Amino acid sequence: MGTQQGWPAPRAEGPVEGRVTVPGSKSISNRALILAAISDGPSTLSGLLAARDTSLMRSALVALGVGITEQDGLVTVTPGSLKGPASVDCGLAGTVMRFVPPVAALADGEVAFDGDEYARERPMDVILGALRTLGVRIEDHGTGRMPYSVSGAGSVRGGKVTLDASGSSQFVSALLLAGARYDEGVDLRHDGKPVPSQPHLDMSVGMLRERGVHVDDSEPNRWVVAPGPIRALDSAIEPDLSNAAPFLAAAVITGGSVTVTGWPSATTQPGDHLREIFTRFGAEVSLSGGDLTVRGTGRIQGVDLDLGEVGELSPVLAAVAALADGPSYLRGIAHLRNHETDRLAALETELNALGGDVNQTDDGLEIRPKPLHSGLFGTYHDHRMAHAAAVLGLVVAGLEIENIATTAKTMPEFPDLWSALVG
Repeated sequence: MGTQQGWPAPRAEGPVEGRVTVPGSKSISNRALILAAISDGPSTLSGLLAARDTSLMRSALVALGVGITEQDGLVTVTPGSLKGPASVDCGLAGTVMRFVPPVAALADGEVAFDGDEYARERPMDVILGALRTLGVRIEDHGTGRMPYSVSGAGSVRGGKVTLDASGSSQFVSALLLAGARYDEGVDLRHDGKPVPSQPHLDMSVGMLRERGVHVDDSEPNRWVVAPGPIRALDSAIEPDLSNAAPFLAAAVITGGSVTVTGWPSATTQPGDHLREIFTRFGAEVSLSGGDLTVRGTGRIQGVDLDLGEVGELSPVLAAVAALADGPSYLRGIAHLRNHETDRLAALETELNALGGDVNQTDDGLEIRPKPLHSGLFGTYHDHRMAHAAAVLGLVVAGLEIENIATTAKTMPEFPDLWSALVG
């Protein structure tokens, strides 16, 4: 990716040992902000992530007329009269570009959406088409992509809609989160290949139920949200378990021991699957009193994993697999081609540039470990690609990471936390 200088990835001189506290979950933070913005009163959120994606969400909601104040680390969200004209910068945040339009449809006036250059390439036609079916006026000049505008009439009819959410579970979550505020609620049916990232759907449904919304998901591929108020709720945001992946991986590949604090005993976060996945790689994993500890055993086994529910973990897991003692197969992740970047192509390109042997399949990656050498690892403005590169840099001498600042999307403190852990 050019000849520019990158961030020198810290190299581990021995087994990595330490304790890490990761910031709040982006997925929970942005869902909590959306729900608080359209609830029946003010909500106070503690532990809310402070990062680019949550900053973009806060700005979007404020632009629509929502009051958001912060004091002593507590964020108070006060619903307001939603209205345009307004402009929303989505950056490269999928939760903003997909969750905010169904809310903007409730506003009175026009709301314009745009984002980073690559955001204009991310497909939006599924959510825009669904909103049109539910009675919302949208102008996208026939592109199904940004920039587009939503012309809100102050209310949305709602009702039945069928869509293909095989590209992203966010298409479903977006309509569920706002659906209770529609006149007829929403009766949402998915028609297509399986919806990826089931834990994120469970998260959306669970957070709605906590706020008194009736959601019937008893029938496969169908979600019925009854119309009604969304109850205001003060809540504490869990740590972002997916962002714990590189820190725990450091223990696996160096034969060390890393503990992540504040790990919930029960959660809908996809990152909780790391406990099982790192065991499959050959590590020892234990959860006790809110501390999750992963110990490397000196051996990294090749794995055959279906990551359809936890695709966001794939970049870090691909990095671990590239250092294993046998081939690995990561499956069920065709939808990653439409994430922050085409993550499958990006991983194949960057790992092979370091001397790896990685091939794309229809729905994933085949990774055959080979000795890796120094180089500049491209991140494609994707925070999880940077996490993967940092993991590799622990054991690959002279690895540099292009644009480490992209980690600010969900964890601005990543370079400092990483350097402190590696020591």
